[in-house]
Order: sequence, then C-alpha cells, then structure tokens
Amino acid sequence: MSESPNPNIIDTDSITGEMHPIRRGVISIGSNLGERRSHLQGAVDALADTPEVWVTEVSGVYETDPVDAPEGSREFLNAVVLFDTTLPARTLLERALAVESAFGRERSGVANEPRTLDVDLVVLGDRRADEPDLQLPHPRAAERAFVLVPWLDLEPDAEIPGVGPVAGLVEKTGRDGVRLREDIELEVH
Repeated sequence: MSESPNPNIIDTDSITGEMHPIRRGVISIGSNLGERRSHLQGAVDALADTPEVWVTEVSGVYETDPVDAPEGSREFLNAVVLFDTTLPARTLLERALAVESAFGRERSGVANEPRTLDVDLVVLGDRRADEPDLQLPHPRAAERAFVLVPWLDLEPDAEIPGVGPVAGLVEKTGRDGVRLREDIELEVH
C-alpha cells in the first residue's frame, strides 16, 4: 500500500506562491463499449499526464455485471486509480469529463447506459460536496462492489469519509458479479 503525503504538508506553486494542500484521491474507471481495456489504459495515462496529479497505484481489472443498466448491456471492465493531487475537486471533475469525452463518451440521458469510458471521482481527501454536478464522496460508491472491491485490494484500511470502512462496505455489498481478470493489467507510465 502506498502512503498518501502528510495532509499538513503544503505544496507551494513556484510561479504564483499559492499554497495547495496535497490530498489523496480515488477515481473509479469503467468501460463496456468498444476496446474496453484500451479505454481504461487511456484513462490511466490521461490522469497520469495531468499536471498536479500523481497516480500512485492502479488496481487489478475486474469484469463486472452491469448495475441498473438498460437490458442487453455488456459487462464492464472496472478498476480504481489512487492518486495524490493539489488540484481542487471541481478541476478534477472537469478533467474526468474531458477524459471521458476524449474516448467518445456520449450521454443520451438514459441512466447507466453503456459507455466507452466512465471516470468517477469517488473521494478527494476528506472533502465533501453536495452540489448538483459535484458530490463527494461519490453518492453511490458505498453501494457499488465494482468500486469497493478493487479499492479494498489496494487499500485494506480505506474509508469513505462519513460512511465507513471499505472492508465493511464490501461485506454488505458482497462480491457477486465482480470477477478479477488476471489476464488484464493496467500500467502507470
């Protein structure tokens, strides 16, 4: 398990002199359309290429049954990305949406529709937000085995702020429909 930097340490922007706390973040990525593995690797690469984002670990890849998706939806490939950052939550959300768009994500308004790429900001330190377009922690992460199981593999002592330990949440959700794909690996470049 990698360690997040001390939250009391501040990163100073060398140009502006602004102080930014370094926070540990968790992003969930998934794909069930097209070249699923390539889309996930592209998301990891795009996140790692983001200034002020330092990807520290990527989980194994899991094949998962679609949850609350339209009938006939294909299975997803899912993974979790751990990172440290000085970026604010809104900037990370905008980056996540831009990465989805770069991989052809289209939104028709149908809930949980098939997608080339889904990039969800799950946790950013202990930051909380309850805005129409930004909710932290992610409001459904505690109910989604496809987020919890890969995250637990990386951080056995992980917690969702205000919700509880990920290990206990996995016990509640179970592991049904979440299968590790040992034949697929994602790399951090």
